[in-house]
Amino acid sequence: MTDSKEIRAKTTHSEISIDQLGEMQPGLARLMAEVSDRYWIMYYAADAGNWKMAKLQSSEIKKAFKIATITRPKYAHHLQAFVIGPMAKIDQAIKEQEWENFLAAYESGVKSANGYHVSWDHEEIIWQLPDESPKHLKLDLKD
Repeated sequence: MTDSKEIRAKTTHSEISIDQLGEMQPGLARLMAEVSDRYWIMYYAADAGNWKMAKLQSSEIKKAFKIATITRPKYAHHLQAFVIGPMAKIDQAIKEQEWENFLAAYESGVKSANGYHVSWDHEEIIWQLPDESPKHLKLDLKD
């Protein structure tokens, strides 16, 4: 039996405690899978001149990082450094629709991310840009 003062949330099929709700929050590994996909999409969108899509992906990456700083506060410093460093430069290049600046900032972001992996004792994680754009999205709007 639950404590009558315990806060519970009702779902369609059951009730869950606030502690259970907390346990369901995504860890950094789950969020980084999303970030990885969005970083990939952002590159190929910018490459195709689809700056609106690139901007959307950047925004969603930063939202995922915001969640991560709450659910995994020990990584907050590095995540914030990434946002005010490489992501800020990426955003400026997107705003200016300047491919060369975007590319430099993007590559800096990859280097930074892989450096964070090493500092977090996860040197086995080496992010790299896939050779092809994602097939599930039409990024080149010229066709």
